[in-house]
Amino acid sequence: MSASPVIVAATAKHTATVIFLHGLGDTGHGWASAIAAIRPAYAKVICPTAPTIKVTLNSGLKMPSWFDLKSLDASGEEDEPGIKKASESVHALINAEINAGVPSERIVVGGFSQGGALALYSAFTYPGQLGGVMALSCWLPLHKQFPGSIKGNRETPIIQCHGDCDPLVPYKWGQMTASYLKQYSSKVDFKTYRGLGHSSSDEEMSDLKTFVEKVLPPQ
Repeated sequence: MSASPVIVAATAKHTATVIFLHGLGDTGHGWASAIAAIRPAYAKVICPTAPTIKVTLNSGLKMPSWFDLKSLDASGEEDEPGIKKASESVHALINAEINAGVPSERIVVGGFSQGGALALYSAFTYPGQLGGVMALSCWLPLHKQFPGSIKGNRETPIIQCHGDCDPLVPYKWGQMTASYLKQYSSKVDFKTYRGLGHSSSDEEMSDLKTFVEKVLPPQ
């Protein structure tokens, strides 16, 4: 993580946490208000900002990125060390919340695009039981290493959302990812948004609100 994460405190007694990871070139501020608007009052929101690194896909330009992106080919080379290092940072955020008194099953991890990819990878490589995963407009990194690299969360609810007009992370990537996930995850809900590009929508945010309220019920 580069800068301090954006944190939106719970407005009631804090009993749950939502960690949400932004997409390439964005910051934690990009999603903080949107996620805060869909969380229950007792849930804290953490939106970290990725470190600024050179991104191969963007001609080596420096920008906030969780790991290097080398191609937009589903079978292209991936930044394995970067992905694993980034997932360790996410695991550290989860562990910090647990140490502060929030049970792991009251923590939801999510993200958009590259952040969603990292959220999926981080959840499956985390040994503790999480409350849920929100995977928006994304894919599963290092998918050829699955299911061997899974350490937990096979039965954790996952909501996977994708627009069918996405020009950056093709809709077929989302479909392929969903089919991969369903081979070793029992609670994957893949939602398609007609006419949506590489962005979010009111309908999607409404679905996420319903998901979060279901997996993080009042105590």
